[in-house]
Amino acid sequence: MRWNIFAIGKPKLDFARLGIEEYAERLKPFVPVHLEYLKASGQAGESLALLERSKGMWRVVLDERGDHVASRDLAKKIGHWEQTGPRDFALLVGGADGHTDELRKAAGWTWSLSKLTLQHELALVVTLEQLYRAYTIKAGLPYHRD
Repeated sequence: MRWNIFAIGKPKLDFARLGIEEYAERLKPFVPVHLEYLKASGQAGESLALLERSKGMWRVVLDERGDHVASRDLAKKIGHWEQTGPRDFALLVGGADGHTDELRKAAGWTWSLSKLTLQHELALVVTLEQLYRAYTIKAGLPYHRD
């Protein structure tokens, strides 16, 4: 399994950039992670760029309309994907205006981090932390506490 994370716009907030770097680095012992920032260009252009860049990959789309899952359930989902899923996964993080319906329909899974609307840089930090948490749960490490 490989995570290819495509996000719209480079982080401008220092704390978000540092958080993204921190959790991307923490994930490396568990799974290969490729992080790529795509140019902001409005909802339609951004969704098209995300679809083109993730072509041939199984897409996980961050969207407020997606499924809410607990951390342990995310770990189980990832474990299932490792056993049965494709090798390359694309995690798609949209810009300020979100995703088009076309992109949402192309998702293998649509994931909502919260009922709250999160600024997209902050959403990426939270997403990477949750992926790291899921992998530590799978590995039986003491990072996660119930």
